[in-house]
Order: sequence, then structure tokens, then C-alpha cells
Amino acid sequence: MAADTKDLDELREQARRWLDDDPDPASRDELRAVLDGLPGSAPELADRFAGPLTFGTAGLRGPLRAGPNGMNLAVVTQAAAGLVGWLAAQSGEGPLVIGYDARHGSRAFAERTAQVATGAGRPALLLPRPLPTPVLAFAVRQLGAVAGVMVTASHNPPQDNGYKVYLGARLGGDLGAGAQIVPPADAGIEAAIRAVGPLARVPLGPAGEVLGDDLVAAYVERAAAVVDPTGPRDLKVAYTPLHGVGASVLTAAFARAGFGVPGVVPDQAEPDPAFPTVNFPNPEEPGAVDKLVELAGTIGADLAIANDPDADRCAVAVPDGAGWRMLRGDEVGALLADHLMRRGVTGLYATTIVSSSLLRAMSAARGVPYDETLTGFKWIVRAGDGTAPLVFGYEEALGYCVAPDHVRDKDGITAALTVAELAAGLKAQGRSLTDRLDELAAEFGVHHTDQLSVRVADLRMIAEMMTRVRAATPQTLLGHPVTEVVDLLPGADVVILRTDTTRVVIRPSGTEPKLKAYLEVVEPVPDGDVATARSRAQQSIAALRTEIAAALGQ
Repeated sequence: MAADTKDLDELREQARRWLDDDPDPASRDELRAVLDGLPGSAPELADRFAGPLTFGTAGLRGPLRAGPNGMNLAVVTQAAAGLVGWLAAQSGEGPLVIGYDARHGSRAFAERTAQVATGAGRPALLLPRPLPTPVLAFAVRQLGAVAGVMVTASHNPPQDNGYKVYLGARLGGDLGAGAQIVPPADAGIEAAIRAVGPLARVPLGPAGEVLGDDLVAAYVERAAAVVDPTGPRDLKVAYTPLHGVGASVLTAAFARAGFGVPGVVPDQAEPDPAFPTVNFPNPEEPGAVDKLVELAGTIGADLAIANDPDADRCAVAVPDGAGWRMLRGDEVGALLADHLMRRGVTGLYATTIVSSSLLRAMSAARGVPYDETLTGFKWIVRAGDGTAPLVFGYEEALGYCVAPDHVRDKDGITAALTVAELAAGLKAQGRSLTDRLDELAAEFGVHHTDQLSVRVADLRMIAEMMTRVRAATPQTLLGHPVTEVVDLLPGADVVILRTDTTRVVIRPSGTEPKLKAYLEVVEPVPDGDVATARSRAQQSIAALRTEIAAALGQ
């Protein structure tokens, strides 16, 4: 009991010190309410002070709440001061450009970042309103900024927010100009954040210059230019931004490119930080696109497209018999890569270690430069050895980069345009996206992928599962001997298993409390019967899923 009392006293003291330094009256009141609830609120208080949010290669991301282990004005002030200090230490000159989505707190966090920048004597440029993440990534390059900040939690739950950092050419180099940070920049910024003293001593200036809509217009014009202006345009599209910020930019880009304006799900069209019509604002999650599919059927759409809330991801659904089918990220990635290759786009095609191996097979057969990276677009855009410029990159989590010189990150707007271009071209021939997928399967085999995700309440469970799979690595998968085991420690917490027909990649999620196992089965199609091969692959992937769940102790 004495130890518990001592721990509680230490927590109270930590909370009081935080209250003295917190610049936000609302979060101070929130924390006082937790203190008033002691001792019953001790677990909640301990969680809020379990440690600071760590600034990694994905920046900051966490729940909106008072305390160091949450997203709030104090944490953002400290992060901005650390970032601005680090930029100065690197002799990085130029403005800081700042974007934000429509989540709770996003605008206030963006404006505070601008105040910290101007208070340190650095120009700060704010995007004119809540806009997609790709617009911020574009702005870093377009405006010659030293760095960019995007306040967003992407497709996380409504109670979260986040803070992503992009570097300009001065500090990011040619490959990293307008791209998310990678080591050692993340560690350097984290160290600078921890070195920030009392927040009352952080000088604050004006909230920067608010940019005009000409920047958005420039993004839209460049986005529309990724498709062939002479191609077919007869295509009816249903669309949802999932209560996010993508609708105005995507519809403008479609119109600028000569497509009909997509039909938008009415009650998901406007930004809403509560995301009231979905359980989880991620188009990959069950039920998230139900309203989109309903609209697609009602208007007789040829294609259905969803962006996630910050519009850097793109999900695609296609007619399938009497209903609709969501395409997997790997399927869309293969379709886009194949389309660009057929258009004669030459250069490097890249994906990640957790994506399908189909792109590797396509590139090898067609003599196209190919590379494979760790998970994340921060790595994809830096792929290759410099001998061929990157022209396309994708990851299975619905992220696609079809124009790296436009946006050096995943971009759900230009991906949607390129899918529409492909679908319209096929429609003009009396064919569909699924027909093209069947052609690829007949040529390269059915590459069937799936994912096993284990969401945890305690992050220690993820470490335990990774330890388990390393200590008792499966010797066979689907009755075939495991021929290769690759452990990427210490560089990355990833284990890869391969047989002659399967591949499994196991890793912790970088943005959510999940352990993920990426599964792939390759089923040859020697007789041209794609449908039967797909059926065999589906049975195999279901069995593989069961085997891997058991290996993880699930």
C-alpha cells in the first residue's frame, strides 16, 4: 500500500507540473477532473503519463487528451519547437508549410505550429482550409519549403489526431523532396523535442500566412495531367470521402480531367470529425463502404471509389455479379502498374516487402526496373539505386503513387483518376477491371493475398507474439517445407517465411496497436482456367490464415 501511495503521489506531482506548463485551459480542466477522481482514476492518470508520445518516422499519433501521452496543444507546441529548432540546427532555410484535416483540434494544432515557427523567425505558410495530405506533400515541393507539417490521423478512430513531417529538397535530397522523414531525421527531431524547456519560454509569433486557393488549383491541374487527355471518358463513378476532406479536391480533379463529376454519398460528403456513419473511418474495415456500394447500385455506376479521411489512400469497388466487390490493394496496385507499363511509362516500379509478389513477376517478364522496400511510402519514394527514376510505387494498404514528380507520397486523388482512366478505356472495349485482372492471372498465376490482423489493448502482447514466432518458427506451411526464414532485426521488426508457393510477412503495425501477418499464395494457371485457380487459392489462403493464427497463439 505504501508503494502504491508513493506511486500515486509521484503521478500527482507529474500532473501538477504538467498543469503548470500546459497552455490550453480546456486540457488543464480535463486533467484537473482526472485528478479530482483519484484514487479511482489512477489507472487513467497513469496511462496519460506512461511516457511521451514518441516522434518516429510516422511523426506523432495518439488520442486527443491532456498529458504527455496524448495529442494536445502542449504536446504540439513542444513538437513544433523541437522541429523548428532541428531545422535551424541543420541550417535549413526557407518557409515551413502546414496543412491540416478536419479532425478535432487539427486547425488549432496547425495554427500553433505556425506561431512557433514565426516566433523563431521562420516564415510559416498555412494551407487555406482543411485539405488532403497529398496537397500538403505537393505544396512542400511547389513552394520550395524547407519542410512541411500535416496535422492528421489519417484513417485512425475519431478520438485520435497526429502530426506528420515532410522535408523539402534542401534537407531531404532529390529523392526525399516532399517526402516523409526517415532516419536519422526522426531521431534528431525527437531529441530536439525532448530538449525543449518550459513551454512558457517558447516564443510565439503570428499564425503565419494563409495561402490562397491558387495552390489548390495548381495541385488539381497537375493531378488532372496524370491521365491521357485524349482517352475515353464515358464512365459513371460513385465516390465517398468517408466524412474526410477529399471530396472538393477529387471532384475538381475529375472535372478538370474531363470526367463526369462522381456521385458522392450525401451523408458522407462533408468533413465531420465524428465520422458518424462508420464504425471506423478506414475503407479497409468491414462496413465502411456500405453506403458507397449502395449509391453505386442506385446510380448504375461503373466504378466505386473511396478515399480515407485525409485522401492519401484510394479504395476501389467493382460490379461483381449482382453485387459489388472491393478490390484488394494488391489488385489495384497490379492494375495501375500494368496500365502504366502499357502506356509506355518507363522507369522504376516499386512496392514493399508486405505487398504481393505479382509486381516483381510483371517487372521481370517485361524487363522493367523493380525494387522492394520496407513498409511505408517514406521508403518507397526512395527506392532503387538511382539508375532509374521512380515512376510508380504502391503498398497493399491502399496507397499508390502514380506521379512521383507531382506528389512524392501516396496520393488517393491521382490514384482515383488513373483507375478511372483505366476503367473508361476498358469500358470502351466492352471489358472491365476484373477482365484485366483475369488476364494478369492467366499470364502470371493467381497471386492471392490476405491479411491477419491482431488488435491488442496492451502493446506488450505484440512483442510476445513476435517472440513466439521467432522461438517456434513454423517448419511447414500448407504441407510444404519452409525454405526461407528472413528476420530483419535489428533494422526492422519483421519476420518473413517462404515456401515454393506461399509467403508470410509478420510485423507490428507502424500506426495502430496491431500485429499484422501478410499472407500470399501463388496458384499457377496452366490450363487457362482462372476461376478454378482462384477457388484453389482462396481455399489455400484460408488454411494458411488458420496456420499463422495458431503460430501466433491466436
